[in-house]
Amino acid sequence: MPRPTHILLTCVLALLGIGVVMVHSAGVSVASADIDANTYDPSITASGVLAPLLSKNLVYAVMAVGAMLLGSRVDLQGIFSSRGWWNPVWFAVIISLILCGMTLMPGVGKSVNGASRWLVIGPAGSGISFQPSELMKWTLVVGLAWYCARRRGVMHRFWWGLMPGLLLVGLACGLIVIEDLGTAALIGAVAMCVLIAGGARLWQLALMLPFAVGAIVAAIIHSPYRVKRLTAFMDPWADSQGTGYHPIQSMLAFAQGGVEGNGLGQSIQKYYIPEDTTDFVFPIIAEELGFGGAVLVVGLFLTILWVGLGIAKDTPHTFGRLVALGVLLTVGLQAVINIAVVTVVVPTKGIALPLISAGGTGWIFTAFAIGLVASLDNAKALREVEEGEEEAPPTDVANWATPSSPTA
Repeated sequence: MPRPTHILLTCVLALLGIGVVMVHSAGVSVASADIDANTYDPSITASGVLAPLLSKNLVYAVMAVGAMLLGSRVDLQGIFSSRGWWNPVWFAVIISLILCGMTLMPGVGKSVNGASRWLVIGPAGSGISFQPSELMKWTLVVGLAWYCARRRGVMHRFWWGLMPGLLLVGLACGLIVIEDLGTAALIGAVAMCVLIAGGARLWQLALMLPFAVGAIVAAIIHSPYRVKRLTAFMDPWADSQGTGYHPIQSMLAFAQGGVEGNGLGQSIQKYYIPEDTTDFVFPIIAEELGFGGAVLVVGLFLTILWVGLGIAKDTPHTFGRLVALGVLLTVGLQAVINIAVVTVVVPTKGIALPLISAGGTGWIFTAFAIGLVASLDNAKALREVEEGEEEAPPTDVANWATPSSPTA
């Protein structure tokens, strides 16, 4: 019978496989002159669908699987017990904060589509770009889990328990919200859940809710394009070629896919939907693979959450349970937000679909985090083996060597 770790690995492999194929399919382009709804030739997109086997996304997927296997070998309880406050967890959190701050420095952060969310490692133009907010998203989960486990005796007290954690969350979200409201909201929501699970009182966090809502409203008002996205959500057809373009094209992709789908590589809307390999890859999946393909993706995420929650339930130490809860909430909420955006249930917001939307660092960090959940299951299996060895009756070798006495 497969262990929960094996199920998690299988789901991650399946999602990464879908991601590699669909990112390549969505990224196929032809000259705009060839795109005509009346003369569309499916053979244009059918050729080269197997090219992802040679793409950089396959390399990222292999690295992500390696990261998950590495994460599954991490001894979380050992990390929790090491060096008191001089724990490596806090070094990771501090480095993440510094990197997030560097994205806001002129000439340091890389701007894409008007947003400075990236840093580049290596020479300009050929270096590797990554989003520090992706790293912050996971290190903050582990940092808060460590803090809550250490301070669980006073987490119900506002000033000595909750407030230090809130200050850390506020600092992290404050650095990110300037350029990325969606990720900041995701991090803040997960952090609140971890703090509550760690022992903070719900009413204490409720007192902070007006400040959080006020910060979100201020961030929206400060950026006119965010206000336009809200109005486009209310009536996309009022500006069908402007702010309403994303939601309209996304809905068309779902409508054209129907139940059976148009077939792998046969999407038409991928030529019209912006960000079709990143934030809006799910409509392309629905258009090409149909309702069944969309359900498969959702089912894989639900399986990860179900199996992961079972692992968290069987984990005896608080730190491990909180890490698992934070990781699962992050993956689950991010997937829900992405799918809600592309199905026009909520206003348009750029946030990736975990393990599927294009992004090498996102795949690697997410897979490593899920590996941390798997490490709790591996630790449980090791404990069961050790307990089984301790309970085994001693072997009397002498009795084996001594022949039975003859009956009288």
